[in-house]
Amino acid sequence: MQAMNARVTASGPVRRADVEGWFPADDRVLFTELLGWQSRTQPPGNLVELGAYLGKSAIVIGDHVRDGESFTVCDLFGMEPDASDVRSEVTEQYGGLTRERFEQNYLAFHDSLPVVVQAATSEIGKHVAAGSCRFVHVDASHLYRHVAGDLVDARRLLRPDGLVVVDDFRAEHTPGVAAAVWEAVLGAGLRPVVLSRQKFYGTWGDPEPARSFVEDLLRDRPRWRFVEDEIAGQRVVVVRRPIRRKTAAPAPAPVDKTERGVPRRLARAARRMLRPEGPAGGR
Repeated sequence: MQAMNARVTASGPVRRADVEGWFPADDRVLFTELLGWQSRTQPPGNLVELGAYLGKSAIVIGDHVRDGESFTVCDLFGMEPDASDVRSEVTEQYGGLTRERFEQNYLAFHDSLPVVVQAATSEIGKHVAAGSCRFVHVDASHLYRHVAGDLVDARRLLRPDGLVVVDDFRAEHTPGVAAAVWEAVLGAGLRPVVLSRQKFYGTWGDPEPARSFVEDLLRDRPRWRFVEDEIAGQRVVVVRRPIRRKTAAPAPAPVDKTERGVPRRLARAARRMLRPEGPAGGR
């Protein structure tokens, strides 16, 4: 992955778009709308993000923390991991990640930090109570065994109506994430709600309320396209790339009435007529 440029002041990024990271526009909308829907229709519950990078998605999640709720972010933040395969992944994909940079970015848009756990995501159960969460975002390691473990932890943390979101579930470079997600769907009761281009949204409870909300949301957005599909006997909403607005066709170039716009044969004839010897002097 390539590093991204960002406009940052001494107090942090100027705009949310300046925060480095990978968080597509469709997922920003889905996070905002689903978290808002939960806030309007469900009792308080905690929020968790496993793997934060520099805070691009955490900043959005932080917008929806209510009184009586906690938001916990768990990441290595530059700590040396124990396993060699994780060290390789961290070095290749998350160079420059530090806890200080995450906190600076987050505080540029919020008055206080979430609970920050600087540790492997397998430690999250020591910091967040089982059955207390309404939303868990899994976006840490791309290695199968770690994602599978994060999903086990997510199920333990979520209450029955809670949502889990898993990043990079179908990217070419992350087959381990796909394996862990579909294993959970086929064998551990995880029910899909909506699939975006980058993220899987699901629940171990009843998926219909969240799914119906997303369908209504997308119907009200003419530029968004979605289809209904079925996976292992379960309905799922699949979000397609939003339709690009067509730009107006460029106006036709004005007709050039100078010699450049005259056919060559006529231009040559005109030049011969203008010679001193006149038409008789030509060949």
